[in-house]
Amino acid sequence: MSTEQDHEFEMAYWGDCCNTFDEEQKQLVYSRFLDLKRTHYSFDVEGKTILDIGGGPVSLLLKAINLKKGKVVDPLPYPKWTVDRYAEKNIEYWQLKGEEIVETGWDEVWIYNCLQHVENPALIIDNALKAGKLLRIFEWINIPPHPGHPHELTEESLNYWLSTKGNTVTLAEGGCYGTAYYAVRTSPYAIDH
Repeated sequence: MSTEQDHEFEMAYWGDCCNTFDEEQKQLVYSRFLDLKRTHYSFDVEGKTILDIGGGPVSLLLKAINLKKGKVVDPLPYPKWTVDRYAEKNIEYWQLKGEEIVETGWDEVWIYNCLQHVENPALIIDNALKAGKLLRIFEWINIPPHPGHPHELTEESLNYWLSTKGNTVTLAEGGCYGTAYYAVRTSPYAIDH
C-alpha cells in the first residue's frame, strides 16, 4: 500500500470523528503503561508542556488537567470542530508527519498506538527524543503489516531505536488485545533543553 492508501484507511477508521469510543477506551489502558497520573478519567500532568505525536482527533491531552501547553501532530485532516476543540484546551493541532517534526523544548512527548501507521518509525522516535525531556511510548508489537499498518514493530527494534530496554505486556481488556511494548525514557538530549 502507498502512504496515501494507508492514510485513506486510517481516515475511514475515524469516519466523522463523532464516535471515538473504540480508541478512547483503549487509551485508558495505554495510560497505565505510559505511567500517567490518573484522576478518575483525567490525567494530572502537573503544569507540563506536552507534544503528542500521532494523537489523532482524540488525543489523551484532551483528558489532561493542569496542562501548561499541548500540541498534537498528526498527518491527517480531521474535521475543523476537532481542531477547535483542541484550541479550547490550549492544545495546538498541526497537520504534519512525525517524520517532519523539528520541535524542541517540550517537557514530555507522548507516542501511543502510532508507529505502525507511519513511514519511518526510527526517525519519529529520534525526533521525539530531540523534542522533549521525557518520552512516554506505548506500541503494539509483532503484528504483520496490513492495510493502514505498513510496519511490524518488535521489542528488539523499539529497544534499538530508543537505546533502552522497554517492557512488554500481553493484554486482553478494554478493547486492547495483543502484545504491547511500553517505556518511559529520559531523552539523551535532555541536557541540551
